[in-house]
Amino acid sequence: MKNDELQPLSDHLGELRRRIIWCLVFFVIALVVSLFYSMPIFRYIVSDLFPKQAINTMGLQDGMRIYMNISFIMAFIVTLPFLMYHVWRFVQPGLNPREQRAALLYIPVAVGLFLLGIAFGYFVIIPYLIAFLKNINQLMGLGTLLAAKETFNFLFGVILPLGIFFELPIIMLFLTRIRLITPQLLAKMRRYAYFIMVVIAAVITPPDLLSNIFVAIPLIVLYEVGIWLSAGLVRKMEREEADGNAV
Repeated sequence: MKNDELQPLSDHLGELRRRIIWCLVFFVIALVVSLFYSMPIFRYIVSDLFPKQAINTMGLQDGMRIYMNISFIMAFIVTLPFLMYHVWRFVQPGLNPREQRAALLYIPVAVGLFLLGIAFGYFVIIPYLIAFLKNINQLMGLGTLLAAKETFNFLFGVILPLGIFFELPIIMLFLTRIRLITPQLLAKMRRYAYFIMVVIAAVITPPDLLSNIFVAIPLIVLYEVGIWLSAGLVRKMEREEADGNAV
């Protein structure tokens, strides 16, 4: 049988189960390894973002919760390329050779965009937000007592969504490839997409116009990049279809 021939449903389910098990095993191994690096990362974050400032716990379990959260996030980042590779291998039989190569290229790009989003959140957005919130507290005559759980929930709540939102161009390319969307539809929905991105920026940042703009502008730029890439992909797909019909 050829590689792209349809397999029985039971074979597909069996293959899916095997790949899920492999991804879970890899995640567990990555989690165990991450446990050895979570403490240095925690100390780096504290010393980098909150120098000479004590961070207090409101409960005995807070330290362990933060420690495990950092470990899980690290394990997920390490597992992401492995997970996407197995997703590609699972859908590979249904793709032609060109689509297989194109889909394989999505993996490093998607991982790179996720890491870029995390870096943007940590090095650009978070320092600004911390300074902004401290200034507000000072203007109100309030002292800042940092609680470990709330502080790291705040950090994770800003950084991780940005990592996910930076995947937008890849998602748009994938949906274009499977013909669920077109660049014309994306351009038509532009104003609604902008509104949603502004709302997202307002949700994950303080009620300050400048901080909202800092988050919303990269998301809008990513959306426009996605439209541009989607249009290029459609032209490429049309050329491939024309070459196939000519043959």
